[in-house]
This record gives sequence, C-alpha cells and structure tokens, in this order.
Amino acid sequence: MDAVLGLHHITCIAGDPQENVDFYAGVLGLRMVKRSVNQDDPTTYHLFYADAQGSPGTDLTFFPWPQLPPARLGTGLAVEVALAVPEGGLGFWGERLARYWAAVHGLESAFGERRLRLEDPHGLPLALVEVVERAFVPWDESPVPADLQVRGLHGARVWEASLVRTERFLVEVLGFVPAGEEDGWRRYTVAGGGSGCVLDVQEKPLASPGRWGVGGVHHLAWRVRDDQHQQEVRHRVAWAGVSPTPVIDRFWFKSVYFREPGGVLFELATDGPGFAVDEDLERLGTALVLPPWLEGERARIEAALPRLRYPPTLEPVP
Repeated sequence: MDAVLGLHHITCIAGDPQENVDFYAGVLGLRMVKRSVNQDDPTTYHLFYADAQGSPGTDLTFFPWPQLPPARLGTGLAVEVALAVPEGGLGFWGERLARYWAAVHGLESAFGERRLRLEDPHGLPLALVEVVERAFVPWDESPVPADLQVRGLHGARVWEASLVRTERFLVEVLGFVPAGEEDGWRRYTVAGGGSGCVLDVQEKPLASPGRWGVGGVHHLAWRVRDDQHQQEVRHRVAWAGVSPTPVIDRFWFKSVYFREPGGVLFELATDGPGFAVDEDLERLGTALVLPPWLEGERARIEAALPRLRYPPTLEPVP
C-alpha cells in the first residue's frame, strides 16, 4: 500500500488574530510563512506558521473566528496538537512559557516521550514533545535560538466514540500501523513512524460529540507526494465508503477532504508546489497573499480584515 507520509499540516480555530500571532510567532517563535484568507470564508484570515521554508509537516495553521463560542472537546474531534522540540529542550520551554504567563499544565511521559502540556491563549490544547531527530529548517529571525526551536508537528490526539471502524480505516486505507497502548491511548504510526507520523486515539464511548469553536482543531491534513499519490489514496477512501471531496486547488497545495468513520475531518494535501510559489522565500508571511481567483476582490477583502502587527514585539509579563 502506498500510505500517507505523515502530517502535512494541522488547522485550528483561533480567536483574536493578533493574539494568535503574538503567541505562535512571538512566544513559540514560529515563522509565519503565509498570511492569507480562508478561501471558503474570505472575511477571515488563514495564518500559517512553520519552519523557515514552510516545509510539509511543520505547518500549524489557524482560522481566526473570534465570534464563535469556545470549542467543546468530545468525540469525532482532535483534542490535542503535539509539536516537536529538541531533546533536552523542555527546561528552556517551561521557563519561556512561564515568562509569558502561558497556561502550562505540567510535564508527563507517554510512549517513552517527555511531554509538556499547555494551552494557547484561546484554549487550544498543545503538547511540546522532546524528539531526538527531526529534519527542519531553522528560522534565523526567530526569537528562539535555532537549537531550541520548534521542529514541526509531532502528532495529534483524537477521541472516538468507537475505535473499531476508525482503526480499520487508519490501517487499511491510510496505511497506519498500531504501535502500542498506554493509559487508554492507542498509538498509530505511518511511514516508518517517528516525529510527524504519530496519531494517538482514545475510545470514549460515554463522551459527548465534540463541537468546533475557538480553541479547537478544525482538521488534520496528511501528506501525499503528488497528484497521482493523492488520487490513489482518494480512491481507497471512496472504496471504504467514505465520501471524499473532489480535488480542490489551494494554490500552495491540492486538497481532498473527508470525515473518517468516527467523524474527525481529514485532508489529503500534496507536498507541492509549496509556499514559495508566489512569494520570495525571504519575504514569506510579510504581506497578505491571495490565490489568483481572489485577487479581483482584494480591496473588499482587505477592508474587512483587522490589521496585524508582524513580527510581534513582545515584552515578558512582569
């Protein structure tokens, strides 16, 4: 089976967009590699944070919808985003997060990994996970030293009302393999495992269904190499009785969306053409960029969007 290659990006729902920029670019030190709009709702931003080049698998993105109520954690949703940091780096990160009064919930160990759990300013559950090796491109202008920067997406955690159909789908359609169980979580890995290729699933038969909102995860996007690979996986998804969308051109990648049997929204996203297709690499994220089919509406779109300060200028909270 030609399996998916791991996480491509994770998209979440934020509240105030400037608070989002301040935390992810200012506190976590990620590079904003694309400042655009939600192509299905151009009245709001779509903000992309990643490594210096926007490498697939390093990208955490946000739709700021401050008018929505808070997310409700529950079945059929991802309930945590895990970001990779270098081995031995959690001491630095604990101190840095405390300096900015981030909501930190403490250290723990899971599947042999040291994890620091926290929330972003809008309640999104996050974990910083120490990893030994992880390819990424450091950003020279980050406020975080290169040897301590976030390496990219490590994995995600989801809740399911029933595990049976989801496990079968993950294994038989997307190419995951079971990789252990601990404290009620079942781990699945793909593409040989390792950071960026991890999905943890917990069965919660008595939990209520989750609800999208501020501080929640919107969808998990899985990497496919190219158009052909995407079509092969899409065919398997359809064969499994799940209804995938047609291929949607997002300009920086192509996408197919579907809900896995437990209800979590998944995406298949191609590795290319990438974020530098319409901006010089050194200027990524510094201006509002629209796909060609929205350029004719630029004036109206810009008038509806709040101004953003980027890069943010932060001072530690006394």
